[in-house]
This record gives sequence, C-alpha cells and structure tokens, in this order.
Amino acid sequence: MSDDQQTHSPSGSQLLRELREAVADLRAVNAWAGLLRFMSLGSATIALTVLTWQVGQGGESLGLFILGAIATSIAYSFWLICNHDAAHRTLTGWHWFDEVMPGLISWPMLLPIRTYSQIHSLHHGWNGIDLRDPERVQWTAAEYCAAPLWQHWYVRYQWVIDIFIFGSFGLIFKTLLRSLTLQKYLPELRKQMIVDAIGIVCLQGSLFGLLLFYDANLWAYVLFWVVLERGIGIIMQTRDHLEHYGLWQQTGGYQLTQLYSSRNVKTFPWVNWLMGGLPYHSVHHAFPDIASNNLPEAFYRIQAVLQRNRLSPMTLASGYVWASFSLASHPSLIASSPASPIDVIKSTILRSE
Repeated sequence: MSDDQQTHSPSGSQLLRELREAVADLRAVNAWAGLLRFMSLGSATIALTVLTWQVGQGGESLGLFILGAIATSIAYSFWLICNHDAAHRTLTGWHWFDEVMPGLISWPMLLPIRTYSQIHSLHHGWNGIDLRDPERVQWTAAEYCAAPLWQHWYVRYQWVIDIFIFGSFGLIFKTLLRSLTLQKYLPELRKQMIVDAIGIVCLQGSLFGLLLFYDANLWAYVLFWVVLERGIGIIMQTRDHLEHYGLWQQTGGYQLTQLYSSRNVKTFPWVNWLMGGLPYHSVHHAFPDIASNNLPEAFYRIQAVLQRNRLSPMTLASGYVWASFSLASHPSLIASSPASPIDVIKSTILRSE
C-alpha cells in the first residue's frame, strides 16, 4: 500500500468489521448447488470413462482411446477440485458427504486427499505470513542463494517442470513430504495418512480385481491411468502455482494479508463454476467459509469496501492461460525484507539468467 493509502486507511478493527459485514449474508452453504456440481462433473467423468473403454475394448484406433482419456482427464480434474470445497465443508455442508466422497474419487489416482485436507488448514493460516506454508511454491532469495547450481536452473524453469514433468506425482510427493515434517502441528495427520494409504491400496486392489474378472487389457488400463495423471497434473499444478506465486507479503492483519497475497483470475462464469470459485482466491482465503457459488458476489463487495477505504484493489489476473504464461516467463523470488540488497540482486539475476 502507498503512504497515501496508509494515511487514510481505517483502523484494523474497523476495516475488519466492514469486511465481515459486507459478506455476512453470503456464508450459508447451499447443499444442492454443491451436490449438483459434484454429481454433474462425476457423471461426465464416468460417462467419458465408459465411452473411452468401449472404444478401447472394441479394437478401435489407439488415437481415439487416447483422445477419450484426455477428455476424461479434464472432466476428472474439475471433479477433483470439488474436494477443495469438501475440505472446507462448503461443498454440501453435509459432514458425512464432504468427509467420505473426496477419498472415493481421489484414491484411484493415488491422491492422499485426507492428508492434503489436514495440511491445507496450515496453508490458510500461514500464507503470506509463515514461510513454512506447506503449499508455498515460490522460493525465497535465501533459499536460492543456498541452493546448488542445478536447483537455480530448476527455479528458472519451475513452472514448466512442475506442470508438464512432475504433474500430479509432484503434488503427491510434496504433500507426503510436507506431512512428515508437520505432524507436530496436526495431531490427526498421522491417522489421516494411514487412512489414505489403506484407501489407496483397497481401491486400487478392487480396480485390478475388476480388470482381471472381466479379462480386461491391463496395459490399456495403465495407459489410461497415465493419460489421466498427465492431464490432472497439468490442471492442478497450474492452479497451484497461479493462486499465490509472486504475491507473498504480510499486509496489516490476517484478512488483509490473505486478500493481497492471493491472486484472483478474471474468467467466464462457467469456468468459475468448473473451478469451484477458485478464480476468486483472495476472497476464499480471507473468508474460507464462503461457499464457491457466493464468491463472485463477495469479491465485488470486498473490492467496494477496499475502494471506499482508499486501499489498493485485490489482484485480478486476466485469464488462466495468459497469467500463467506471464508468470512462468518472469520467475521471481520472495524477498527476506523489502530493503534487502541481496534479494534485489538475486531477483535481477534470476530474470536475466
């Protein structure tokens, strides 16, 4: 914020009160809206899976089978994004549904969703505040300085490597690695890791049992699964990077920090529906109990509060593709402090290397 904005900004308690009042009527969860989204995307995923396997088992071209798998991966990715709402109990608000269903749709792809849900709570508490944030993707200048040269290369091309090479395997590995170091903060974490492990083994065993029972082509299953992993990884990694990269900052109190250290994306309403309101990520971070269908309205109300108090508006990127390309083309580091000379030097080197 500029000096002029700081001079005319309200007290923290007054601003927080205004922000809370602005969105007070948007916190009710519409169970049927969440259920409709979950069931629609689930039906599309299952229908595409069946159609793709009919093509594969019918001896049609390999190309059609792969195209079907790609289409399935896209639908599946948006279905999996419903799990983010479930983690916050804002998908349906039905505890049993938001607790059980994420595992059933995540375990086939080896995704430890219950472990993720645990450490995701720390992400909300630490984003922009504590560098131990388990979902932080941007490196600090100090980390870059201490890293070997091959990791400097990785940081410069991090977006491409994470999205197109590491994919969902990278997210799985990152979740498991973080969970091993964060157990002291989350008493339930070890239990949820065990539940994920059991769920993955049982579900994968059941799928292989069905394939053997129906004498299905195991190599076709492997190919189908790999294509799904690639597609899901691309969408999930892009989302993971875009939401916070380049915005790490602590601004005033917790709510303002979340509003300014998260990125919103200008997109079409149907894309916002598919993404479960995540294009309005600043609002979600400041008020995680607002259901996805209410986030667009909350965004405009909060922007109005900020404008009325002569504060900077929240970041609004112009589309997922363009914003991702722009950020990937200009890698940056988190400064240890605004006036740290080494951070300025290293950020310049990073852009020029």
